[in-house]
Amino acid sequence: MALETKYGLPSNVVFCKKCVMSNQRPVSEVEFKHTIGTKKRTMAFDEEGICDACRANEQKDQIDWKKREEELLKLLDQYRSKDGSYDCLVPGSGGKDSAFQAHVLKYKYGMNPLTVTWPPILYTDYGYKNWKNWIDSGFDNISFNRNGKVMKLLTRLSIENLLHPFQTFMLGQKNLAPKIALKYGIPLIFYGENEAEYGNPIADNASSLRDKSYYSFNNLDEIYLGGVSVRELREKYQVTNSDLMSFLPAPASELSNSSIQVHYLGYYLRWTPQEVYYYAVENTGFKARPFRTQGTYSKYNSIDDKIDDLHYYTTFIKFGIGRATYDASQEIRNNHITREEACALVKKFDGEFPDKYFNEIMEYIDMKPERFHELCAEFRSPHLWKLDNGTWKLRHTVNKDGTDD
Repeated sequence: MALETKYGLPSNVVFCKKCVMSNQRPVSEVEFKHTIGTKKRTMAFDEEGICDACRANEQKDQIDWKKREEELLKLLDQYRSKDGSYDCLVPGSGGKDSAFQAHVLKYKYGMNPLTVTWPPILYTDYGYKNWKNWIDSGFDNISFNRNGKVMKLLTRLSIENLLHPFQTFMLGQKNLAPKIALKYGIPLIFYGENEAEYGNPIADNASSLRDKSYYSFNNLDEIYLGGVSVRELREKYQVTNSDLMSFLPAPASELSNSSIQVHYLGYYLRWTPQEVYYYAVENTGFKARPFRTQGTYSKYNSIDDKIDDLHYYTTFIKFGIGRATYDASQEIRNNHITREEACALVKKFDGEFPDKYFNEIMEYIDMKPERFHELCAEFRSPHLWKLDNGTWKLRHTVNKDGTDD
């Protein structure tokens, strides 16, 4: 009998022959609608067993980066302001990526960026210091302090309904930049790495806001936040449309005449996370975490929010892919570690429970820790997990030591 497969994931588990990522990885976890039971588009593999992300990274060696930079210069020359007004917008929290983007655009290419921050749900001390150091290195910034009561509610609902602690944060982070650009008449929005770097081959480099349905809505009641429709949020949780506006994209009517462009800096400049990290350290005062991140071996990726670690733990529960898998796959692609080394790191760290901030997070969302663990059991897909003598074990692993390998 075939095992139940949740979330529309592939029933057979396959690992990339170059990195350690599996075909269970969704290409995007930022979705408006309730994802349970719906078809998820996952990482694709070619006939040689290599994933899209590895193939996209290989193509970097074939790119004429000098020509790409010339394309960037031509774009920037077209929009660079002459009076010092804002000519581009960089969303971010002061992590290594946003720090690199803003600094390069301003100090290398002479642009006048406005930085915009949708703050973490629960700032880490070092994350807040990195944000402050970023701003102090020479940038104007809008930090949007949303409705705290609603943020808390939506974070809890995202965990209860989707086991996705970060969904509401991701939506707010993505939706804020276009709305601020519209409000201030800023013509360019720059993100960092192109999504193709992580296995989304349809992600393009540039488009206008009006072409991005992701950034707009026509029917408010059809949007879901935390797995709950806006209509139900109003009726069941007494949340008003006004309470939700900061979490939602701009109405389509506001974008119909927009000429604002969305670009990925990683399309124009060769983007290597480790080098971006060193640049941010040297130029914006960025500092790594003072200890190893639970669930992986690194110290400097996604460290500004206390919920970050729990988010990666839930990807391990739902998709069998932990934080060490993400980090190790990226480092394989950039020739910093071997696949053998990556497999050892995945075996050692993937699925480590992030207990450092766990109780604080549960208190923040008013959830009993026992309830979170119950949810984890409910959200495990039977085709990935097996309960073996009271312990949950993966059926298939990159090290071939799963219960069914």
